[in-house]
Amino acid sequence: MQLSIIVLNYNVRYFLELCLQSVEQAIKGLSAEIIVVDNNSPDTSCSMVKQQFPSVKLIENKENIGFAKANNQAVAVAKGEYVCILNPDTVVTENTFISVLEKATQLPNLGLLGVRLIDGKGLFLPESKRNLPTPKVSFLKIMGARFSHLAPYYVNTILPNGEGEIAILVGAFMVCKKEVYQKVGGFDEDYFMYGEDIDLSYKIEKAGFKNYYLGKESVVHFKGESTLKDKVYRKRFFGAMKLFYKKHFKSSGIVNLFIYTGIKFSALLQTAKKQPETIDFKTHILLSKNELLLKQIGKTLKEIVGVHHSEVLQEYAVKNEFTCCMLDMNYISYEKAIQLLEKYKDTSLYFRFIPKNKQFATGSDTSTGRGQVLKWE
Repeated sequence: MQLSIIVLNYNVRYFLELCLQSVEQAIKGLSAEIIVVDNNSPDTSCSMVKQQFPSVKLIENKENIGFAKANNQAVAVAKGEYVCILNPDTVVTENTFISVLEKATQLPNLGLLGVRLIDGKGLFLPESKRNLPTPKVSFLKIMGARFSHLAPYYVNTILPNGEGEIAILVGAFMVCKKEVYQKVGGFDEDYFMYGEDIDLSYKIEKAGFKNYYLGKESVVHFKGESTLKDKVYRKRFFGAMKLFYKKHFKSSGIVNLFIYTGIKFSALLQTAKKQPETIDFKTHILLSKNELLLKQIGKTLKEIVGVHHSEVLQEYAVKNEFTCCMLDMNYISYEKAIQLLEKYKDTSLYFRFIPKNKQFATGSDTSTGRGQVLKWE
């Protein structure tokens, strides 16, 4: 077994189904397994996995034991030489794991390997490549853009589509050898949620391995679906970063006071941001040749236009009117779908994914707001 893909789920059933469909397509021809750990989701995630993905190994926890402990639980039973930690609100391409494994075998002394993450609109997520958040880096980031260039939080020496060594990767998608993961003790279970990826990246780097960013591969991370900025987020984020600094940086009381105050202020700013409202689309498009599907969706969305060629989308993009394009994943590849997101990221064209042979569509219009699920009969 070459690769074990570990997906930790909590209450994002429809996004999980889309994710698993894309993963199954991506591991065709590979020696790989999929492990889903469910942290006591109140929805129908577990029954869906059992019915729709019988080859997936499902671990059903009776309580939400947190991100770190659940992933460690899965790695312990993983059979792969490499493990991939993957969020349930992601979409990979048919070539993602082939390309990542090829690069992993070429890199000497590899620690973690990450890819270019984009949100549901196709916009690049800068947390895909980060510098170590030392007290100085974090403080200047909190102070704003006028000062952050003095010690950048995000890596700006590597382009989004470039590649190279970086310090910190994001837990939405990270690949490493199982033996490396276990050598450093995996995720620190003192973290419940947030901060674990920073901690693991730093531990692996301190152990003498090198973390690497591969920008030629794009993976969608809807993000807003699994990271809602509320008071619970604020409490967990503050606690996680406080733990990270206490664990890795021995500073004076004055410095610690500045850092902890800054972390709390940053978390408050995050939650104070007004969550974006749902977009009122003027037009809906279905990219498909399935006329029955068009009729079915038309009962829910009274005005929807069917198109057979992606080139037609350019006509809607230049109109500068909010348009939702629904992608039939029976009709186009995941690679093509992600290419469309990135091509039209700066336009008024937004996207939804329709998983193969399903009666729903999922997507997210921002990296901060809730994801969208549209169902029909």
